[in-house]
Amino acid sequence: MSKRFASMRMLALLGGLVLASACSAASNSATAPYTNGDEYVTLPGPHQRYSNDGKVEVVEVFSYACIHCAEFAPDAEKLRKALPPGVKFKLLPAPFNQAWLPYARAFYAAKQLGVVQQTHLKLFVEKFAQHYPLNSLDDLADFYARQGVNRAKFMQIATSPEATTALKADLALIQKWGVDATPTIVVDGKYRSNNITSYSQLVALTQWLVKRELAEKGGK
Repeated sequence: MSKRFASMRMLALLGGLVLASACSAASNSATAPYTNGDEYVTLPGPHQRYSNDGKVEVVEVFSYACIHCAEFAPDAEKLRKALPPGVKFKLLPAPFNQAWLPYARAFYAAKQLGVVQQTHLKLFVEKFAQHYPLNSLDDLADFYARQGVNRAKFMQIATSPEATTALKADLALIQKWGVDATPTIVVDGKYRSNNITSYSQLVALTQWLVKRELAEKGGK
């Protein structure tokens, strides 16, 4: 049995906005076919997607605080670009504990400002490869300012009541999906990656689930 990339337990923050988590390493690989209840699980209905955008939705639950998400990020970007037309890849930040909450707020602000695509991989590189002190929301604001983002506007959005509301909604969805690891992939709110032993396996599993879901939708 493989280890998960990260584990968590529920805590209370901002009226329920928080989970507790620790990253853990993963190794080895496995091949398809994949087994329901092992490499992936079928979530109980009614199934809830992150949004209604796209024929099929692929969501990566991640955090900028998780080194395994940083390691997976280049593969996730290749996966995003390789998905069939109409299949949408989305990022969902996981506020697993108080230390992870600033990263979720930072992502929310970056998304609102339309700079996720240009900053996503750079943030991982600065934090884990170049070892910049990107731990607090102020640190993160400095990072985005270096990328040309208005720092004051970033902080205004990241600390807004709207950001808190959005993060609570994201947390509720993460809980509904039963996500207890990062990175985790959820396809169409129906299938969640589970006992994954390598990043390449996570990519292959996602592609397999997407084809399965597209075939099912095509048959309706």
